Amino acid sequence: MPQNLLDFDLPGLTAWFAELGEKPFRARQVFRWIHQAGVADFAHMTDIAKSLRETLQAQAVVQAPAIKFLHRSADGTRKWLFDVGVGNGIETVFIPEDDRGTLCVSSQVGCALECSFCSTGRQGFNRNLGVAEIIGQLWVAQHSLKTEANRTTGEIAERPVSNVVMMGMGEPLANFENVVTALGVMLDDHAYGLSRRRVTVSTSGLVPAMDRLAERCPVALAVSLHAPNDALRDRLVPINKKYPLAELMAACRRYLVHAPRDFITFEYVLLAGVNDQPVHARELVELARDVPCKFNLIPFNPFPDAGYEKPGGEAMRVFREILQDAGYVVTTRRTRGDDIDAACGQLAGQVADRSGRVIKRLHREAA
Repeated sequence: MPQNLLDFDLPGLTAWFAELGEKPFRARQVFRWIHQAGVADFAHMTDIAKSLRETLQAQAVVQAPAIKFLHRSADGTRKWLFDVGVGNGIETVFIPEDDRGTLCVSSQVGCALECSFCSTGRQGFNRNLGVAEIIGQLWVAQHSLKTEANRTTGEIAERPVSNVVMMGMGEPLANFENVVTALGVMLDDHAYGLSRRRVTVSTSGLVPAMDRLAERCPVALAVSLHAPNDALRDRLVPINKKYPLAELMAACRRYLVHAPRDFITFEYVLLAGVNDQPVHARELVELARDVPCKFNLIPFNPFPDAGYEKPGGEAMRVFREILQDAGYVVTTRRTRGDDIDAACGQLAGQVADRSGRVIKRLHREAA
């Protein structure tokens, strides 16, 4: 089977080229053709020796996941559904803004963590994505958006995707090695050249993996918090039973020693009547007192049979002001792409559940 070159970061590609008897600079050339130019056909890599192009044609491919659907929102948001085989699909979202273009990338087919308010978690879990499937989402988005922009404006669009957030389907740190390899490609100046400050990994709180990420590839970190105490977080984010809040906060402090930013972003989905009361905001103030951070409040985005509701505007205002009065920077995430189910927490894709979690949940709900 041909080797998919999207599976390699530059050190990996260099090692593979060495097995072919090729020098490291050849790997850099091909790497740039793939990621900077978006070229998948080796015959079009014009500064590569013909003999090497023929070898690559015979032994390698550049193959991203196939696009099943592309939906465009009225607000400019785009959502791709990629085919990752055997009835499985993953979703990727691009959010254009005046000063940036942010791509939300998936890391798993489904998710095994079962956060109770998350549409992805309701689908169960199938498998981790490979490196080519992760970086392939960026490869497709960057070059298709660039082509689209060039056709529309007649000007050359250098980098439609300026920011990447690993906040799509799955828990990135549960697919550690593949995610770190893909991050290396995103950061590499021979590929996408993104700053560590512009690449964010979101985690629900896998403490040992947070420590490993700090050592291997410290990028911006977002922690899906969603509750200010262990009793409530145990219910909303079950991984908290393994890594409770005291351990999570300590891991955040350790991460900041290596982080490219001097704060952690705490993501907090507001659920009406569940975690959006003034008492919860005051608990958050105390919980985060020793962790330099900012809060990103996310009004819950409903999906069928969610069991939760979006909070009212007054409740959100009071919650935000309590945090702000305590000196925290607080943002409230605007709902983008909700007309194509591309808003935060709505990504579901297509998951052939292998974990049995869906059946167990249905049995619990029917009991």
